[in-house]
Order: sequence, then C-alpha cells, then structure tokens
Amino acid sequence: MEKSLEKTTLVKGARLIDGLGGEVLKNAVVIIEAGRIKAIGTEGEITLPEDAEIIDIGGCTLLPGLLDIHLHCSAHNVLTFKNYRISQLEVTPPLQTLYTLLHQQIMLEMGFTTLRDHPWPNAYGGHNSVELVALRDAVEAGIFAGPRLVVGGYATMTGSHLDLIVPRGCRREPDATADGPWELRKLVRQQLRVGVDFIKTCASGGGGTDKEAPDVRNMTQEELDAVVDEAHALDKHCACHCFTPTAQKMAIRAGADTIDHCVFTDDEAIDMLVSEKKFIVPTLLHRSDRAIEVRKRVGTSEFTLNKMKMLQPTTRETFQRFLKAGVKIAMGTDTQIDAEMGANAQELEIYVDYGMTPMEAIQTATKNAAEAIWLGKETGTLEPGKSADIIAVKGDPLSDIRILQEKEKILIVMKEGKVFVDRRPGHKKLVIHDEAWGWKRV
Repeated sequence: MEKSLEKTTLVKGARLIDGLGGEVLKNAVVIIEAGRIKAIGTEGEITLPEDAEIIDIGGCTLLPGLLDIHLHCSAHNVLTFKNYRISQLEVTPPLQTLYTLLHQQIMLEMGFTTLRDHPWPNAYGGHNSVELVALRDAVEAGIFAGPRLVVGGYATMTGSHLDLIVPRGCRREPDATADGPWELRKLVRQQLRVGVDFIKTCASGGGGTDKEAPDVRNMTQEELDAVVDEAHALDKHCACHCFTPTAQKMAIRAGADTIDHCVFTDDEAIDMLVSEKKFIVPTLLHRSDRAIEVRKRVGTSEFTLNKMKMLQPTTRETFQRFLKAGVKIAMGTDTQIDAEMGANAQELEIYVDYGMTPMEAIQTATKNAAEAIWLGKETGTLEPGKSADIIAVKGDPLSDIRILQEKEKILIVMKEGKVFVDRRPGHKKLVIHDEAWGWKRV
C-alpha cells in the first residue's frame, strides 16, 4: 500500500481537556495523521514519530474545537450594521451571503470549528438556505477558509415566530412557509432537496420580535409531527424553537432532536426531557445585559428590549432546574442581531455563573454539542480516530472560563488537522487579516 505523503503533526501542550469530563492530561502530546488524531498521551510514555512537524504550545491548554449549535451567521449583526432594520431591507441576498461568510470566519478565529447555522430571513421574506448550502460546500471544497458548517432549512407555518422576524411590510416569498401537515411535509422535502443538513421548526412565540407574546402557539401537534417525521424519514435531524413547557412537550412528542431556548418549563416537561434523553439548547447570551445593550444601539424597540430583560430571571431559574434534574445541555447562543459575532464563548461564562462547573460548561460546547447534532463520531472530543479539531488557549479555562472569550489568548485553531489560526509569538496565521477586523459598520 502506498504510504501517504501527508506529514505527521505532533501537538504539545501543558494540559489537555479531551471533552469527556475526566482528568486533565498534563504535558500532553497529540499525534495527527491525515487530518485525524492517531494517538494521545504524555511526553515520555508515547512514541514520537520521526520527522513529524512539531507544534509546541508550552503553557497552553489543548481542547476540542468548540461548537455553537444555534446561531444565525446571516443576521444583520450589530458588529457590522448600525441599524439592523434598515440593513434587513437594504442588503441584497448576495451581499448578505458575503457577510455570512465573514461572520463564520470570525467564529473560526475565535475557536469555533463547527457551527450549526440556522437560516435567517432576507429582504424578500424568504430564507437563505440555498446560500448557506453554497457556503458549506465552498468551505468543504477549500475555496474559502471556514468552520465545519451544518446548515439548516425552515419548515414553519404562516405567521410563526420565525416568519414574524421579517417586518410585516415585506412581501413574502410564496414558499417561505406552509400550513397543514402535507404542505409542511412538502416544504421539508423542498428544503432537503437544496441540500440542507437539518430542519428548523417552531412551536411557540419568542423574545426577539415586536408585539409577539412568547406563549403564542406555533403549529398544531399534527403539523409538528409531520415536520419532524419527514426530516427523520430523509435521515436529517430536527431542531425546534420552544419557549414554553407546552411547546417543549409538543416537540418531544413529535421526536425533535434538540429543544431550543426553553425559557419557561414545568415538572412534566423536565421529566419528559430526562426520560427521552433530549438535548436542550439554552441560548442565554441572546437575553443577557450585553445583548440588550447592543440591541439598544441598533434601534430595537422598547417593547422587545423590555421583553428580553423580563425573561432573564426566568431563564436563570429554568436553566438551574434543568441542571439539577440532569437534563442534557448543548451549547448554542442564538447569536444574530446580538451579541457581537465572535462573542459566543460568553454563553459558557453564563452557564458557570448559573451553577455549572467549568468542565461541564466546556462539555456543552464540545461533546454534548457534537452528539446533539449527530456528529459525535466525528468531532467534539479529542480521541484517536476523530477529526483533529483542536484549539490551544493561553492559560487554563478550568480556572477562568472567560479565557475562551479573549481572541489573543486563542493561540491555535486547527480544523481537520490543518492550522487556520496561529497567534503564537513569532507566528502569524489568520483567517481574517487584521485590517478586516476594523471594517466599516454600515
């Protein structure tokens, strides 16, 4: 058999957190071949291959590449736009796609090697699933540098929360929503035909839209059952927007794979989540004080700002109930208009503030997140055979989880064995050149 010409890479770090929740490995060595982890051990106990490329990151912690499994990179974010409403109406779909790529690359530079990117409306009342598929394929083909993308398509009713994100005055594309089980099945099939990796649906109102109560029901049980069943029949997973316990129970009964947001809950919903081993995706950063502040900057209505603030105590209580009950939690931020693209790791700080250990918080963004989106065999932990998605951070995030928020402390970002970011002294490799971080907000 012909020997591979691809060079073996050897990564050294002071500590290694593998994502499995066990002991931290000191003086760690990771051997990488053909983009995958071949072996993990400590210096002195592991046989080091000759002529390997050595990446020595003394004093740093090695971790699995992070995952955010609920965000909207196509949104008109405060980082790039001064007024999101005007931007939403003025930005053409091609320009929206270019901003999406920029936002995805920001995430990669911040250590997020995998994103489950949910669609976002365009100025014509449709959704950009086709563009997300194109970006995913372009990254996979090596045309652009970017994170691994798991991209979605919407299947929701007319007047759903996800429909109301678009201003009422906008015309809607006729196939953006559907009503009734069979029309929704057709919409799922249309979305999957263009190549999406999962289906996003909606069972309740939400917090980020004007004049809409979170407890408004979106879709009947029969409609929700049809959406999830059709996704599963075509071997795709389904995420469901659920603010309320009623919505959570509907989504669990339908068989949705991730139950997202979960602002309110009750004992029955918690028991169902535990017994069915469902992952919830909390998205707490989206309602944090920082998110509210940046929303205020770009013209969000007082109604929506007050609603976001009002929900904060409930989200804390609900999260702590989930944690106490042993509900499976996977990290997602709902980054969209707020907070700034790249601030995703602040979600983990909130989890720790609300009672998680730093190790548990890291697992939500590694092992748990990967398993929730059916990628647990590929990424999410550092184990032999898995993709070499590795980040190296200066310091110890188990002592201070906020390290993961600091760009200059994320020294190495590696995806599939290839280094995309190298900020070590004497090295400079970036996805986005320095000048691009100072682009003009329009």
